[in-house]
Amino acid sequence: MSAQLKIAERLSVSRTEIEDFLFEEAALLDDWKLTEWLALFEPGASYHVPPAGSPDDADPAATLFYVMDDYHRLSERVKRLLKRTAHVEYPHSRCRHMISNVRILGGDDRAFTVTSNFATYRSKRGRTELYFGHHNYVMTRADGSIRIRQKTSFLDSDDIAEQGKVSIII
Repeated sequence: MSAQLKIAERLSVSRTEIEDFLFEEAALLDDWKLTEWLALFEPGASYHVPPAGSPDDADPAATLFYVMDDYHRLSERVKRLLKRTAHVEYPHSRCRHMISNVRILGGDDRAFTVTSNFATYRSKRGRTELYFGHHNYVMTRADGSIRIRQKTSFLDSDDIAEQGKVSIII
């Protein structure tokens, strides 16, 4: 029996259920439904994007992250990106978020850790950019629904010099 199956047996969630959740998250971001995307997070959640090439144990106390949002700051980011005054994203970018290699790493019935690979394509003003790497999640289940407690997106490129910025939600 694989380690994944052993973990799934202990938890009240399956890999297929997690995949469906992550695919829905990607679809909401692709469709620029950021308010609905934010609703996937539990109050008190956080979203982090450390510098490109950072290890999984990157320390926010010692490293300047591209994004280091608590729930309040994340909700303000969503509000700002949906306004016409967010010039860098108005009109908003066309994006496609590809998710693969979803694995449940561990946990219990209260919280579980998940990782997945991603490739996010962003097209704007005749230019296409690729952001790729992996997401690490801490997820919970409340009232039968999966929620994100923490999401960290690790960019595997050497840097983002060519793109110059991360104005979308990876």
